[in-house]
Amino acid sequence: MEGEPVLVLLVEDNVDHAELVIRTLEDHHIANKIKHVVDGQAALDYLLRRNEYEKPESSPRPHVILLDLRLPRVDGLDVLKVVKENDGLKNIPVIVLTTSEADKDMIRAYDRHVNSYLVKPVGYDDFHKLMNDLGFYWLGWNSHPNI
Repeated sequence: MEGEPVLVLLVEDNVDHAELVIRTLEDHHIANKIKHVVDGQAALDYLLRRNEYEKPESSPRPHVILLDLRLPRVDGLDVLKVVKENDGLKNIPVIVLTTSEADKDMIRAYDRHVNSYLVKPVGYDDFHKLMNDLGFYWLGWNSHPNI
């Protein structure tokens, strides 16, 4: 991945959370590009190259997907299921980034082969640290094959 632009697909309906994720990743030069969509349907359209994302140039494959669970139109767990069952997408790391600490949500996410499950901290400083650490781990230190 060295020299290759790093693309993060951020699926987040909360504008404040999205802004914080984007700002943190950009401030630390962790991602070269962040594609933000606000609901599960838009995420699936992007990943499956449908509608406005039909052309591959408009929907390059992300290196990692940051996925909220509680999304309008299509739930995050349903997005995760589609990604991990699709041969062309299943190798993309998916990190759930949510406010839900419920065991049932974690179990359902891991049953659908999520790569990591992170609960959003309440405080700004803790959230900022989490995003910083997450970025360095998944986009800096973690190795994965070219797909």
